[in-house]
Amino acid sequence: MIPTTRRQFLRSLGLSAAALPFLPALHRLRGSDGAMPAQRIIFMFSPNGTVPWEFWPEQADSDFQLKRILSPLDPFKNRMMTLKGISNKIRGDGDGHMRGMSCLLTAIELNPGNIQGGSDRPAGWAKGISIDQEIKNFLQSRKETATRFGSLELGINVGNRADPWTRWTYAGNNQPVAPSNSPYEIFDKLYGQVKDRENLGSVLDEVREDLSIVASKLGKEEREMLEKHTSFVRQMETDLAALDAQTLRFPAPKLEPGVDLDNDGIPKVSEMQADLLVNAFANDLARVATLEYTNSVGQTRMRWLGINEGHHGLSHEPDSNKDAQEKLVKINVWFAEQLAALATKLDSIPEPGGSGTMLDHTTIVWTNELGKGNSHSHDDIPFLLLGGGLGFQTGRALQFEKVPHNRLWLSLTHAFGHQIQTFGNQELSQGGPLSLT
Repeated sequence: MIPTTRRQFLRSLGLSAAALPFLPALHRLRGSDGAMPAQRIIFMFSPNGTVPWEFWPEQADSDFQLKRILSPLDPFKNRMMTLKGISNKIRGDGDGHMRGMSCLLTAIELNPGNIQGGSDRPAGWAKGISIDQEIKNFLQSRKETATRFGSLELGINVGNRADPWTRWTYAGNNQPVAPSNSPYEIFDKLYGQVKDRENLGSVLDEVREDLSIVASKLGKEEREMLEKHTSFVRQMETDLAALDAQTLRFPAPKLEPGVDLDNDGIPKVSEMQADLLVNAFANDLARVATLEYTNSVGQTRMRWLGINEGHHGLSHEPDSNKDAQEKLVKINVWFAEQLAALATKLDSIPEPGGSGTMLDHTTIVWTNELGKGNSHSHDDIPFLLLGGGLGFQTGRALQFEKVPHNRLWLSLTHAFGHQIQTFGNQELSQGGPLSLT
């Protein structure tokens, strides 16, 4: 009996279920045709606030000098901007860490719920989509910018639980998106279907001969149906040939096996996740990503830096505790080093099919759920943009006056050509996008 649908036909070939969603998206896997420069964005999170006097440049505009925390980014000084004076003004249910985290990318209130934190009212998940997913959906809606995965959500030792302290990415109201802490899981997601592609190629070689034998023994109607499937086989062969030549412009990275995914494995996992992210971008498998280092109220013990205390506990120490403040500076310098390493990887790869490097077409947004840990401040949230592709004028330290971060997210959507008028809380979107050009 001849299968009547392509899905049935594929199943009849004995292919795994993973091959089914893979095949309809073959045209997307071929990558950009080079007609338009790609625009990409990465949102990078580190928790528990910063040390303001060692983070913010004192000078404004282009005359700024980097303080200690940002010193690892000195090679990229002319390709970055700091944005002081941007506030997360979302109020309502939930404690400062909860609203700081789950309202950071969504810029909208939390739903009522029963998750209790701190001394404030309990809360649930955020009421709206996050900015990364908003941009992803826009890119995926257009053939020329759609990619195989759209976005990637990566984590580094994010807490093994689901609550507003661990989730900053949302597909919509009440729809948190969990990051993957495992580079091995990300690798399988990105490249695990290569085996199915190989199996498909070998099966097609055998099926081609069988189809021609069967065709000679069928009536007119069945022969026409068989011809449709034969045409499908020819198209798959064409797609496979195109994939071999074009899809993986860069081979999948080789991951060190057996790396621990717990606290002490953070440095190695950070390197592996960055390698996977850059490789996926280079192969145009996605153009949006989030990179979440631990989580709000994260108690990482950075023993590789000689720090045995938990990060969150240190962040609550008073400013007068100089030892704690020095350790917090050291922790935040390490996060800046991870950002510098990611930017260096992007900058080392020529833009596929374009000019400059991948960093010239990728903007990294580094941020935090708090401005300062021991005060739980949502003012002066540390926002830093590094890279290009969005038309922003870099090499500047900008100063604002408690501007809602909704307006920063509008600046990003408009830079992608997504001309929405509000994002998140509508009242806090008044004034429109910030001028960053």
